[in-house]
Amino acid sequence: MSSAPQSPFPPDIADARARLGASYRRLGHAIAGHLVEVDVLDRLTTALDAATAELDALPARDRVSERPTGDWGPPPASGEAMFSFDERPVSGRAAPLGFDVSVTRDGDEAVGRLTLGKAHEGAPSRSHGGIISALFDDLFGFVLTIAEQAGFTGELTIRYEAGTPIGVPLVCRVRMVERVGRKLLMTGELTPESDETQVFARATATFIAIDPERFRQLTTD
Repeated sequence: MSSAPQSPFPPDIADARARLGASYRRLGHAIAGHLVEVDVLDRLTTALDAATAELDALPARDRVSERPTGDWGPPPASGEAMFSFDERPVSGRAAPLGFDVSVTRDGDEAVGRLTLGKAHEGAPSRSHGGIISALFDDLFGFVLTIAEQAGFTGELTIRYEAGTPIGVPLVCRVRMVERVGRKLLMTGELTPESDETQVFARATATFIAIDPERFRQLTTD
């Protein structure tokens, strides 16, 4: 969650992986959002199965050894972009199932900006609730970097005030409001970018602080 993307690969490979992740995400929205004939679907399935087999034949990664220390601090300055590891499931730029969310620091808040697409749809023209939950959980993790504190999710509660539309620019703001021992209490809101007084969803979370050295032990044991 630094001011530059994090990857164990050289920049040219990391950038190529990011392009592939973005292409995969676009494919997901295209599949969900279009009427397609059987012959086209079968042709694409064959091509994707071949691509999967090609990748599966390559050496496997050991992502535990790639990230033995986590991503907690030092944070970027207020106003700067925040990045985590490239395959971070929601906000990673190479994440196949990512949301294409850009994150910046605004004082003590982490602010995510995104537009949800067809692959995120639950009710017609509205996001699936689990997508919103995952978004909040991911962005709360960026607050740990601002606080320079290692931690993990202990509890997450989402209150859905209104259906979250797809295809509309959104803003998700999160922050830590209190520390009680090892408990890090956080809150956040999801709004349209055009009017941040209109709230689609609110979240509260309790994260549990952990010694960074303990985190390193967990990833190497």
